[in-house]
Amino acid sequence: MKEGFDNAAYLKNQYERISQRVEMFSKLYLEFGGKLFDDYHASRVLPGFNPNAKMMLLEKFKDKAEIIICISAHDIQSKKTRSDIGISYEDEVIRLEEIFRKRGLPVNNIVITQFREEPLAIEFKEKLTAMGKNVSVHRPIANYPGNAEYIVSDQGFGANPYLPTEKPLVIVTAPGPGSGKMATCLNELYHEYKLGKKAGYAKFETFPVWNLSLDHPVNIAYEAATLDLNDQNMIDSYHYNKYGVVTVNYNRDINIFPVVRTMLQKITGRDDIYFSPTDMGVNMIKSAIYDDEAVRVAAKNEIIRRYYNALYDQKRNKCGEEMVNNAILLMRKAGVTESDRAVVSYAEEKQRKKNCPAVAIELPDGTVITGRDNRAMNASASAVFNAVKYLAGIDDKIKLLAPEMIEPILNLKRNVFKYRRKFLTLEEALIVLAYSSSSGDEILKKAMDALALLSGSDAHSTVMLADHEKRSFRQLGITVTCDAVTPDFNKILY
Repeated sequence: MKEGFDNAAYLKNQYERISQRVEMFSKLYLEFGGKLFDDYHASRVLPGFNPNAKMMLLEKFKDKAEIIICISAHDIQSKKTRSDIGISYEDEVIRLEEIFRKRGLPVNNIVITQFREEPLAIEFKEKLTAMGKNVSVHRPIANYPGNAEYIVSDQGFGANPYLPTEKPLVIVTAPGPGSGKMATCLNELYHEYKLGKKAGYAKFETFPVWNLSLDHPVNIAYEAATLDLNDQNMIDSYHYNKYGVVTVNYNRDINIFPVVRTMLQKITGRDDIYFSPTDMGVNMIKSAIYDDEAVRVAAKNEIIRRYYNALYDQKRNKCGEEMVNNAILLMRKAGVTESDRAVVSYAEEKQRKKNCPAVAIELPDGTVITGRDNRAMNASASAVFNAVKYLAGIDDKIKLLAPEMIEPILNLKRNVFKYRRKFLTLEEALIVLAYSSSSGDEILKKAMDALALLSGSDAHSTVMLADHEKRSFRQLGITVTCDAVTPDFNKILY
C-alpha cells in the first residue's frame, strides 16, 4: 500500500502541541482516547502511521508523565473484549500497566469507574490488589452529566476518592471507549482545586481529525469504526460561532461540551479556558499527511472492511440490521462499493472459476495472491502458502507440505473425528510447515522466513471464517474480512 503519512513528523508536531498545553497549567490531565498501542485502525487509514506511535510519543514525556488507567465496572461484568486482538478489557488493563512500567511510565493509579458492587468488578479489584496495584473505585454520580451544580460538589465529585498524582502531565487512558476517562479527569480537577492547585484538562483523540473535512474518508472511516457506539461526526458549531472556522468533532463531545464547560468553570472559577470541543483537543494528525490521495484510498478500504465486519457480526447475532444499514450508508457517503476493495473482487472471481470457497491476499507491494479449498488444505491456508511461495521466490509447482506429513492428519480428521471439513486449517498447515522445516530443507526454511513478510497484507474470504482462522490471520499481521456466508458442506466432495 502506498504510504501517505509521515510518522516522524507526527511525533514531532504532536510532542510540541502537548508540551504547549502542559505549560498552561501546573498540572495537565490529558484524556487519551483510542488505543495507545496496537492502533491498527489508525495504521490502516493512515498508511505510514506506526500502530504504536502514541506510545512512542508518551515515551518522550516519561520524565514528566504518569498514568491513570480507567476501566468500567459494567465492561468487567459484561466481559467486554478488544476484538482486534482478542483479549478481555481486564487483561488489557494488566497488559497496559506492564507495558507502561517497562517503558518507564509509572501507573500509580487504576480506577474502576461506574462501580455498583458488580461481583466480577470486585473480583478484579481483589486480583489487582493482590498483584500489588493501587486500585480505587468511583461510583456513579446521580444525574451525571446533567446536574452540574450537584456534580461539582462534595456530594458529587467530592464523594469519589482523589487519586494522588505527582507529575505535571497525567495521562488518563482505558482499554476502550465508555470507560469513564473524562469523568475521572474532572474528578481529579475538582480535588486539585480543593487542594488549591491550578490543574488543567485537555483531550487527545486521534479521530475524527478536526481539520479534515466532514466528508473526508478518514473521518467517515472513524464513523464506520464506531458503528457500535453510533458516533456521528459533526461540525463544531461552538468553534465556528467563536472563531468563524469550520472544524469537525463528534456528537458525544459536542453534546456534552456545555456541561463540561460549566463544570470546568465551577471547578476553576474561569470561563476563558475553552470555548469549543475543538479547543480542548491537541490532535496534529493532518500536519503529517503528505499524500492525501493515498490516505483517501486506504480509508475507503477500511470503510469497506467495517461493512464486512458488520455483516459478520449480524450473522453471529452480535449486532442488528441497523448497524449493517448504517455501514452501507457510510459506504455510499464515501462513494465506494465492495468491489472497490481489490481482494474482494479477486476472491469472488476465484470462487466463480473453481466453484468452491476462495481467499485472496493483497501483499504490501500490491500483488494479489489467491487460494481455494483443496483436498489438502482450506482456502485460507492455500492462499497463505501461495503468498509465501511468491514472497520467497519458490516455484509455485513445489508442494511445501509432503504427503507423508499431512495424510495421517487428514485420515484422523476423516475417519476418527468425522469432521465435515476434512482438510488442514491455516493454523494446522503452519504447524506442519514449521515442523517440516526443522529437517534443514532450504526451501522450507525460506518459506518459514517469508511468513514475516506477510505482515501488513489485506485479505478476504468468500465464506465465513472461524475464530481460530481469523486469529491465525491476525497473528500473521494480515487484516482479513469475510462474506457472511456459511460454507456449503454438501459441495465439499473430499
